[in-house]
Amino acid sequence: MRNWLVLLCPCVLGAALHLWLRLRSAPPARAPGAGAADSQAFFHQWKSSHYDVVVGVLSARSNRELRDAIRNTWLKHSLRHPALSQRVLVKFIIGARGCDVPVEDREDPYSCRLLNISNPVLNQEIEAFSLSEEGSSGLSEARVVSVSFRVLHPIVITSLGVFYEASDEGFQRNITVKLYQAEQEEALFTARFSPPSCGVQVNKLWYKPVEQFILPESFEGTVVWESQDLHGLVSGNLHRVTVHDGGGVLRVITAGEGALPHEFMEGVEGVAGGFIYTIQEGDALLRSLHSRPQRLADHIRSLHEEDALLTEESSVHGDIVFVDVVDTYRNVPAKLLNFYRWTVETTSFSLLLKTDDDCYIDLEAVFKRISQKNLDGPNVWWGK
Repeated sequence: MRNWLVLLCPCVLGAALHLWLRLRSAPPARAPGAGAADSQAFFHQWKSSHYDVVVGVLSARSNRELRDAIRNTWLKHSLRHPALSQRVLVKFIIGARGCDVPVEDREDPYSCRLLNISNPVLNQEIEAFSLSEEGSSGLSEARVVSVSFRVLHPIVITSLGVFYEASDEGFQRNITVKLYQAEQEEALFTARFSPPSCGVQVNKLWYKPVEQFILPESFEGTVVWESQDLHGLVSGNLHRVTVHDGGGVLRVITAGEGALPHEFMEGVEGVAGGFIYTIQEGDALLRSLHSRPQRLADHIRSLHEEDALLTEESSVHGDIVFVDVVDTYRNVPAKLLNFYRWTVETTSFSLLLKTDDDCYIDLEAVFKRISQKNLDGPNVWWGK
């Protein structure tokens, strides 16, 4: 995960992946007295049989203005420079396919996953989880259990709850339930269950009310159940628990998806209770669902127009590499990997530099820094 964060760091002027494709001798040392401002001295160190630096510029399909700004500034300078023009190759990295889901109908604006809401359960309270007789396995050994979820349409959580042991007479446990927002250390709200204060029993859960406020669309949270006794919790794994998503307004996130940082998960992944919630802004949701078919049709037409414009742009400038991915922010790692593969398979080069289409690259300064850092060994990674 951390490697991807390095790859995605915006405006990495000096992020260079030193991929040596064949053995080469060390570059000659600089002549004594050569000035740092003499850029030509640095270019003479590099082979003329292949590109010294390949620059990959991450760009979204719709960012034509940013690409043209680069073409009219530092890229134009490199093409007209007597040394840079022969030693640098610049390519824009663009996904070959646009997302066929309008932004309004995606789970989040950074992915291409359809917001799959249908028949929302409006104007009533909904229990998020239930544990069937077959799914119940009694007390587990885990004393801390957690589950993460994403809100796809605004909801209000009214109560937090815990499962109880069917053989118990009344409530005989001490359990704390907390709801956290993703990557926040302080709980949004907490419910504490004990024999003298166990809340209200509904079906197979004990519930206690919590402070109510709206959890907005794209909210990501984690519910954590923690036993204050020496006993484990009554819990079930996610495959043995029924999730009531209200018609698609929330979705459970598993650790296997990699959607949340691993260190944010607490205890064992599973469910040891639940929560009660209501769906907000129901009228607006129904209107959006009603207008979705026309919105999808309009979006598909705009994608065809975008494809035609990109084809023309590529034909005119010849500086675009279309990689075989859907062009969304969450696919940036895949865009980079595909571009690296294209570069290795089609280009002879010494250094690979990745940047973004909102960055200005001073290529002469890059060559000077390469010389100063002596980046002439294999497997060099350079950046900040």
